[in-house]
Amino acid sequence: MRLTLVPTSLLASALLAGCSMAQGDADPVSVAPATSAQPVAREDMAVREARELSFSEWRSSFRARALAAGIDPALHDALMADVRPSSRVRELDGSQPEFVRPIWQYLERAVSDDRVRIGRSRADQYAGTLTAIEQRYGTDKEVVLAIWGLETGYGAVRGNTSVVQALATLAHEGRRRDFAERELIDAMRIVQEGDASPADLRGSWAGAMGHTQFMPSSFHAYAQDFDGDGRRNIWSSDPTDALASTAHYLRGEGWTPGQPWGFEVSLPANFNWILVDRFVQRPTTFWQQAGVTPILGGALPDHGPASLVAPMGAGGPVFLTYPNFEVIKSYNNSTAYALAIGLIGDQVYGGQGVIADWPQNILPLTRADRRELQERLTALGFDTEGADGFVGPNTERAIRQFQQANGLIPDGTATDRLLVRVRAAG
Repeated sequence: MRLTLVPTSLLASALLAGCSMAQGDADPVSVAPATSAQPVAREDMAVREARELSFSEWRSSFRARALAAGIDPALHDALMADVRPSSRVRELDGSQPEFVRPIWQYLERAVSDDRVRIGRSRADQYAGTLTAIEQRYGTDKEVVLAIWGLETGYGAVRGNTSVVQALATLAHEGRRRDFAERELIDAMRIVQEGDASPADLRGSWAGAMGHTQFMPSSFHAYAQDFDGDGRRNIWSSDPTDALASTAHYLRGEGWTPGQPWGFEVSLPANFNWILVDRFVQRPTTFWQQAGVTPILGGALPDHGPASLVAPMGAGGPVFLTYPNFEVIKSYNNSTAYALAIGLIGDQVYGGQGVIADWPQNILPLTRADRRELQERLTALGFDTEGADGFVGPNTERAIRQFQQANGLIPDGTATDRLLVRVRAAG
């Protein structure tokens, strides 16, 4: 599931549309003589013709696989009759966001005043429905409502791309062809089973659909007919089935009823920052003894084992998060996304936003910078076990080791300041 009023929907979609465009200043436009332009046009046409031929060959072979998976031949042929590869989908899938927004900029847009205000209105409008869904599935209504708000602006922007065309394009030449082909078969099965008409299959460029942006496979696994009309209708103007489906999804992914996603905390001076790690989970008594307190004061409540998360490291906000935080990330595997969902839900229902200041003089790194950081750390003896430009547990461990060796707070966070220190050390 992919799993942005501008919805940040499908965080990847938001990043591709909002960030990958900022690739730096374009080169000055130079006007070539007409004689030199013609071969380029012919070459472009040849590329297009080759792509169309290749797509036609893929479509023929895909038909056999779809029918073998149980798709009715007439339905397949009707859905695929006029499908051609989409250059826009191909462009978005091939984009690699090089520049990233700092998390505070992302949250400013995701948890905007408008989104919270409209969320309060929708919470009142669908109060009975949300309560009934919460009672049936045990998934907090705050989180379900927040996902609806963040994914599609409470249904205002659900996407208008043909899901069949998008998935066919991705299955033919995308980065995850097998995945896209399976999703395309699942999309056809949705129509075959009577939950949607062909016209309903519209959504994001990546194939996600409905009020809360389900991929077809997630639809089959979790979609619900909560209103009892015989259809699992996540496309209707009435969001009931979509909201119930989202609650069912979260419960299926391990949601613990009654447990919060987390909350902002304060750490005592000289706190051991090795403990501020999403993989370090400790019981409440441990954190109480370590001096962790809610930022608004009072005693630390006991909701079970929890982890400390500091998205921008020392000097920025810190959150004590519970397993439900990771369940939210199963919808979209991003700490920023999960925080946005938690904060929207909190504020819609009367809670607080982030209290501590973000360190806005510290910036996250581009992917190229992260790759350089990994290479330099490894060369210095702090092995990141690869240099792919993505910061995972191995890179975080190497950063902490470098920080400890150089008298820095070991927060494991890749920032512009850290890169400067690593460069100087090399």
